[in-house]
Amino acid sequence: MCAATGGNRLRGRSAAAAARWVVAAVSRVGRRPIALPGGVQLRIEGSRVSVKGPKGELQQTLPAGIAVQVEGDHAVVTRPDDERRSRALHGLSRTLVANMVDGVTQGFSKSLDLVGTGYRAAKSGKKIVLTVGYSHPVEVQPPAGVDLEVPAPNSIVVRGIDKQLVGQTAADIRSVRKPSAYGEGKGIRYTGERVRVKEGKTGK
Repeated sequence: MCAATGGNRLRGRSAAAAARWVVAAVSRVGRRPIALPGGVQLRIEGSRVSVKGPKGELQQTLPAGIAVQVEGDHAVVTRPDDERRSRALHGLSRTLVANMVDGVTQGFSKSLDLVGTGYRAAKSGKKIVLTVGYSHPVEVQPPAGVDLEVPAPNSIVVRGIDKQLVGQTAADIRSVRKPSAYGEGKGIRYTGERVRVKEGKTGK
């Protein structure tokens, strides 16, 4: 018997039951130990966690009551009780710390594609210059800790160690010219993003 997906498990449940299932699933995530690869240092000062690795250092303040303990080559996130809020924060905090470890060891990236005749990107120092159908080029300066690459005129790659910052920077670039709902769906889209294109009105 194949395992049911999260969507199938939630189907047919009441809103309250579905919410309890989600909290329980997040809580299970929170209990998983986080592997600490060689070269990674994790420091805890009160509620503040710092993770340092080959690619840099990240810091995060955890919610009150959530703690992190280092046990050998693993880190374990704990919660103060089994209240619903604590269980939800437990899973969230574990995800944040795990992302910090991945960030300082492997880094994160998000790629975008420019779709449209004449649409292109160019690198200029640390910033990129976008030509996307406006009367003037649009310059995008990355925030500290984020690098922008242009491997091809119609391709942009956002890289950094902070997953949230990488995702937000990519979203900001996409918002410069969101994919059109008409024609060829021209604009800036995430690589692999499916854009629903509507049929334009035709005269009779």
